[in-house]
Amino acid sequence: MDGTAIIVILAIAGVASVLLFALKGLLDQVPDVIESASKARDAWTSFRRADTLPPALPADEPREPPAAA
Repeated sequence: MDGTAIIVILAIAGVASVLLFALKGLLDQVPDVIESASKARDAWTSFRRADTLPPALPADEPREPPAAA
């Protein structure tokens, strides 16, 4: 009976350590997921804004018409 109790305790400790390791791996990925979601939201917003607004000229480009070839 003593051997069985030791095996059960070791099994519970093993399962707990595996669960903690898996939870740590999941939590380590959360910041990357949040950053990716933020980038996707920003890209979608800029896509929708570019779809409705006319493109603007950069400030440093001259505003002369192109020369004929």
